[in-house]
Amino acid sequence: MLVFEDVTKRFSGAAGPALEGLSLTLEPGGIVGLFGPDGAGKTTLLRLAAGLLRPDAGRVVVLGHDTRREAAAVQGAIGYMPQHFGLYEDLTVQENLDLYADLQSLPHPERPQRYAELLRLTALGPFGARLAGQLSGGMKQKLGLACTLVRPPRLLLLDEPTVGVDPVSRRELWAIIERLVREGGTTVLVSTAYLDEAQHCREVVLLREGRLIGQHRSAVFTAPLAGRVYMVPAGEGERRALQRSLEGAPDVLDALIQAEGVRLVLKEGGAPPVGAQPAAPRFEDAFVALLKPAAAGALPAAPRAVDPPSDGEVIRVQDLGRRFGSFAAVKGVSFAVRRGEVFGLLGANGAGKTTTFRMLCGLLPPSSGSLSVAGVDLRSAPAQARGRIGYVSQKFSLYGNLSVEQNLAFFAAAYGLTGARRKERLSRALCEFELTPYRCVDAADLPLGYKQRLALAGALMHEPDILFLDEPTSGVDPLARREFWQRINAFAAAGVTVLITTHFMEEAEYCDRLVLMSLGEVLAAGTPAQIRARAVRDDLPHPSMEDAFVELIEQHEAGLRSAA
Repeated sequence: MLVFEDVTKRFSGAAGPALEGLSLTLEPGGIVGLFGPDGAGKTTLLRLAAGLLRPDAGRVVVLGHDTRREAAAVQGAIGYMPQHFGLYEDLTVQENLDLYADLQSLPHPERPQRYAELLRLTALGPFGARLAGQLSGGMKQKLGLACTLVRPPRLLLLDEPTVGVDPVSRRELWAIIERLVREGGTTVLVSTAYLDEAQHCREVVLLREGRLIGQHRSAVFTAPLAGRVYMVPAGEGERRALQRSLEGAPDVLDALIQAEGVRLVLKEGGAPPVGAQPAAPRFEDAFVALLKPAAAGALPAAPRAVDPPSDGEVIRVQDLGRRFGSFAAVKGVSFAVRRGEVFGLLGANGAGKTTTFRMLCGLLPPSSGSLSVAGVDLRSAPAQARGRIGYVSQKFSLYGNLSVEQNLAFFAAAYGLTGARRKERLSRALCEFELTPYRCVDAADLPLGYKQRLALAGALMHEPDILFLDEPTSGVDPLARREFWQRINAFAAAGVTVLITTHFMEEAEYCDRLVLMSLGEVLAAGTPAQIRARAVRDDLPHPSMEDAFVELIEQHEAGLRSAA
């Protein structure tokens, strides 16, 4: 289906090649996963396979066609869905399908049957007349996939199709992909930042810095870790401190919070701590063992925290509502966050999380209810409250055509930093977030993990008391997520309050407390253990956070549908 022969690809201005001497072969049938850290070359590989780029050296052959000479034949035979698929949000679902059918020259007599198949496959049938811009994130991804599949391809290339979608939508997307393989005989090459998705793949391609680390079944990657993976049990309030202590242990390569405690991957020859229980290796353990740097960078100094109100609550939300015309995006939401807490705001796409965030940051006025941040009423003094918070938006607020240093200088000016303090904060941000080698690189050209670092460095420029983080780890690799959470845990330990949304359910385990939203309402609230306990069944005695999320969301939405 696909052959890379000693392929090298370079981009002008880059420090090194995006791919170098890469050779691999893709046999027909099944799903092949493409994994690697940020900047490994995954997107470049897929664009070469789609005939959108030409190799500088070597040869790419797709379905028997050399992409140098027969790019049009390749593009007519495959399906390719890039990270940011080009839906037209002012067109309806049906109009988008019609447009892509025109672009792919699908004969008009074939269209009704193909549309019916795609709408049934993606469960978008009832939404044919809805504007694409009014769909949830998961529905947009399903519509993008349907448009890609208007003409049935033999080879389907997917570049991180599940990034930015909630666990319910992620499961639905994988069910669609597996059905395509099972019923249509399609071969799929998919890149993803979710390492648990290796379980769907017949084999895994692992890249690092443009080179092939290996192409095997996931079990081949995990086999060398037998006897090196353990769980250390811990109570819910003890896990962050235990993880922090284990991360520095000489025998420990990786320490990750999970429901039962802390999961350890030991270095070769390392001895487990007392009380540790053996655990089966998984692909993420192998990924970390192969790719984690030998020495991690130093954590930044924690920002100062201000004295909280007398009751210790720094965020109060009571009966918060927000309407857009006749549509209620947020309905009667109430919660409180204490100083030094990591508080999670979870929910499906379209649940109202980002709208709630924007109201808490003073960027959007509420329609009803009350909210205060750091003791300041946001309805009367939003500017005063904004000076006390740092905010990383869902789409990083970076200026792509400015360098790293220029972006940081802009944030410093926006927060009113001047003189010696401005100079000191700029220097610390470059050093602590290891951005010095990239100081002259435009933000648009940074790997995603470094964009995340830059966005967080900018948000911390004025040493805020409260951090609002809206899906800050979406799309970044597991190593960058680990580094991110090391920093966040250090801030929380110093008394900084963190409010975060995430679609990575394992990250929800880092939170002290959570609120789960569905369709603008609070569906459940409590500690991670309390949320998981609500999904316990006879056939699921120990649900994961993802199991609980899917169970509770589906129950709620099914109940609303039946009531209607």
